[in-house]
Amino acid sequence: MNLSAHPIQTFKRGMASLALLCAIGTLAWISTRHPLQTDITGNAGNTLSIATQKLLISLPDKVDITAYIKRGQPLRMQIAQLVDRYRRHKADVSLQFIDPDDQPEKSRELDLGAEGAVIVDYQGHTEKLKFIDESTLSNALLHLAHANQRWISFLSGHGEPSPDGIANFDLGQFGKELAGRNIKALTINLATLPTIPDNSTLLVIAAPAVPLLAGEVKIISQYIQRGGNLLLLLEPDKPHLNTVLQQLGIRTLPGSIIDSSARLYGINNPGFILASSYPAHAITRGLQIITLYPVAAALEYRQTGSFHAEPLLSIGSNAHDTQVFGFALSRAIGKTDQQRIVVVGDSDFLSNTYLGNVGNLDMGLRIINWLMHDDRFIDIPPKIATDKRLQLTQTAVAVLGFGFLIALPLTLIGTGFVIWHQRKRR
Repeated sequence: MNLSAHPIQTFKRGMASLALLCAIGTLAWISTRHPLQTDITGNAGNTLSIATQKLLISLPDKVDITAYIKRGQPLRMQIAQLVDRYRRHKADVSLQFIDPDDQPEKSRELDLGAEGAVIVDYQGHTEKLKFIDESTLSNALLHLAHANQRWISFLSGHGEPSPDGIANFDLGQFGKELAGRNIKALTINLATLPTIPDNSTLLVIAAPAVPLLAGEVKIISQYIQRGGNLLLLLEPDKPHLNTVLQQLGIRTLPGSIIDSSARLYGINNPGFILASSYPAHAITRGLQIITLYPVAAALEYRQTGSFHAEPLLSIGSNAHDTQVFGFALSRAIGKTDQQRIVVVGDSDFLSNTYLGNVGNLDMGLRIINWLMHDDRFIDIPPKIATDKRLQLTQTAVAVLGFGFLIALPLTLIGTGFVIWHQRKRR
């Protein structure tokens, strides 16, 4: 018998164990540096979109996110999980949670509200989010990365709703939303101003209550001829903008649209239009929420020049009963520029009264972004969980009930009896 072989075998086993531990430690270190993850959810719900990944790569500086959410709220965990996905592609994204009750003065200063908010900080600019998902967070980062202030002009002097007014029919809340995105809304009166300011990216004309002066119409016509971007918000049976519409090849049809499907949503006024599906266009791409339009005029487009018109808002199930109440027009200006115009047969959907309904704010911002050539803003459809309902027949329910209530307990009892009997025989 060779007694010297025993220490040698022990040494070899020790070295093998040490090598295995070193290999495990090395793999663990590599996994922290280069994590490998796989998303097996049905709709890739735990993976950022390619658009967001490219955005994060393009951001050179750190991103600070502060969530003012009360302790114990499940929303904290949801926000942490979302931000963790961003960190996988950009390591210098920081997240801090603060209970608003701990900083009441700061909460009042930020106007957080009872639900709290998320403050995103990048390059010295901040944006406040009341709701956070991939789409809102990525678009906030994109806004902050391109934080130069832009200007748009709202025509005034004819009873138009004001972008800073507080009356129900005014657009003050929409004006605040624009200001939060570094878009400054200014009112102009063409009766005293000989031209539309050159630094204005867009002209908005919202439902004038009285006719425009001939000189004002001429200024607007020249603005359109030069390739200016324009948003026209109309109301039924008000012909005050007919001359401008004629230049665009659009006319309003008499009366207002009646939507019989409104009752399906609990609205008894058939004059209220609920749009739930949209024609294919860059403005509505990925839009999956309802928008509400109180009393809208039907529109008709006739080709009268170089404009290319596309339906933007419509109701009707087929070509025979479709009524269009929104058009998006565009045409080439020179070799590289494009003029963009949107005409909507309703102005109230952006008013203080209706802006907070369903997707009205989203639609308004999409229209403004497109008109201002802000096509870079990301369209990330919400990731809706796949259907998790389990529908069973009565037979299947009976089988499952028999299995769990009778068969499974009897099996456990029988197994226990067999084990007890075998031990007793030993």
